[in-house]
Amino acid sequence: MSETDPAKRATLLIVDDEPTNLQVLRQILQSDYRLLFARDGHKALELARQEQPNLILLDVMMPGLTGHETCQALKADPSTRQIPVIFVTALSETDNEALGFELGAVDYLIKPVSPAIVQARVRNHLSLVRMEELLQSRMEIIERLGRAAEYKDNETGLHVIRMSHYAQTLARAAGWTADAAEELLTAAPMHDIGKIGIPDQILLKPGPLSAEEWAVMRTHPQIGADIIGEHPSSLLKLAREIALHHHEKWDGSGYPFGLQGEAIPACARIVAIADVFDALTTARPYKQAWSVDDALAQLRRDRGKHFDPTLVDQFLTVLPEILAIKEKWKETSASESLSQG
Repeated sequence: MSETDPAKRATLLIVDDEPTNLQVLRQILQSDYRLLFARDGHKALELARQEQPNLILLDVMMPGLTGHETCQALKADPSTRQIPVIFVTALSETDNEALGFELGAVDYLIKPVSPAIVQARVRNHLSLVRMEELLQSRMEIIERLGRAAEYKDNETGLHVIRMSHYAQTLARAAGWTADAAEELLTAAPMHDIGKIGIPDQILLKPGPLSAEEWAVMRTHPQIGADIIGEHPSSLLKLAREIALHHHEKWDGSGYPFGLQGEAIPACARIVAIADVFDALTTARPYKQAWSVDDALAQLRRDRGKHFDPTLVDQFLTVLPEILAIKEKWKETSASESLSQG
């Protein structure tokens, strides 16, 4: 199908109480988009819920439910909250722009509208919507792949959820920005994706591994890095760095490269603490779950050996948040974990 095929066109909802204004916007946009029309706020809300348009062009001054009130109702409804709204307003109404942005609008168009400006603004905002959808899809795929690996030796897959939230919490304690910590939360589930390449008889062995089996197990960071690959995306770069380096140790005794101290990427040092704490406090085929106190004692013993000592101290400062995450995502059935995720 071509890009002009109606089945692939974005849907726009145009709301204005004046038929002439609706006709003007129809002429400008009808060749490129599927158009819906409403002449009042109540009908606009009904169509937005039913049709889920990609973008709404909303008149400000309407009888009954005003454009501002309609926008407020759209943003209060979870089913329509994410639909971008562009206000269409007369020049004399521009004093209300600040209010419109506070209510959640993404842009303003001034009447009488310019066809070129309308087309450009609509096209730009739809591009932003598509970029956001791609990012959300990428984040979902990363999390699901991380869970797929985790199902091989933790049947609920909750480990990747807990340790990712632990990592985000620790990153914030270490001074990371909210956005950077959020990206770490998204990338961390891929830390053990390389386990997909480890034979089950080694990965699920209930007893200690032999030297030969350990040699195979220690290949999973490189396997993980190879699975993720080289990408320009900062998110996938972060995921690859974590997968490759989260088994390095502060004193240089880790693998696969024996990196030491701050030569180990900060993201991997954070994930190492989050990963080990959750592994210790969770039952696995080869061990029982440790108590929180015993796990914390181990972190303290390995401070400056396995783990970045400053990060261990910061982990302890946010322990109440860590324990709240542990309780929220405690081990349940596989079906329950998927519904929570």
